[in-house]
Amino acid sequence: MISKEVFNKRIKTDGVNIELGPFSFNIKTTIPNAIEEAYINYKDHEFLDANKFIDFHISLERPKGIRRWIKPNVEFYFDGHSPFKPLPLPQAYPMLEWGMNWCIANYGHYFLIIHAAVVAKGNKAILLPAPQGSGKSTLCAALVNSGWRLFSDELAIISLKDASVFPCVRPVSLKNESINIIKSRFPDARLMPSVHDTTKGTVSLMMPGLESVKQGNCPAKISAIVFPKYQLEVNGKFEVKDKSQTFIELIQNSFNYHVISNQSFNIAGDIVESAYCYEYIYSDLTKAILDFDSLVDLD
Repeated sequence: MISKEVFNKRIKTDGVNIELGPFSFNIKTTIPNAIEEAYINYKDHEFLDANKFIDFHISLERPKGIRRWIKPNVEFYFDGHSPFKPLPLPQAYPMLEWGMNWCIANYGHYFLIIHAAVVAKGNKAILLPAPQGSGKSTLCAALVNSGWRLFSDELAIISLKDASVFPCVRPVSLKNESINIIKSRFPDARLMPSVHDTTKGTVSLMMPGLESVKQGNCPAKISAIVFPKYQLEVNGKFEVKDKSQTFIELIQNSFNYHVISNQSFNIAGDIVESAYCYEYIYSDLTKAILDFDSLVDLD
């Protein structure tokens, strides 16, 4: 673990070099709340020496001029360029996390990148591809607070060599009603203060657990692909999903299939062929946790 004093000094000057699964980031900022949250969420990760190769150099900066003081904003920079419009200053830390997702999705082309949460037990990983509002991150947060290992709540990073999935252990992004659901169900979970009026509504990021961080360089086999959907008053159960339809929807949820189409076609086909494929509609997290625990015992 890096000390807070060393972390704060580095992130304000040359930046901190953090290893996140198969990727590395240099993160630099002087914005106090972003520094505080970055330390809390990443203090247990592996920090790299200054002479190590870094995939992504990123920073959060306040703009110069009048907008530094009147309705202050924050800008995200990747290699000195700002790919997004500025956001209100209170949204600085969520912007950092969203920017990191953007870097991986747009430049991690030596992997197949799919928009999905990933959790695992033992060496069995489950992909949870789903659009925003499906309850994907809520289910992911519930599972990782119930003994499951967190890989990611946003990005499935899949090897083009053997179709294994790599962790990229970072905070889980909870939105709107999900925040209070997880707070009340798991009072020991560490959630950052809610940030309001973002493009995604109210957002709070949940700190990853230490055991997931410790296994942050350990890939796993994809055992199942489950498309979750939250729906009121539904007694959750798995329904077998056609493999050809699973393949199509997996590709539709990919960020970079069009870039590595030949390899990704074969890898996606291998994943679907060897994995269980389901839809899972749920409302009760207690039952959902029991159902997913049973799922890894199928083989």
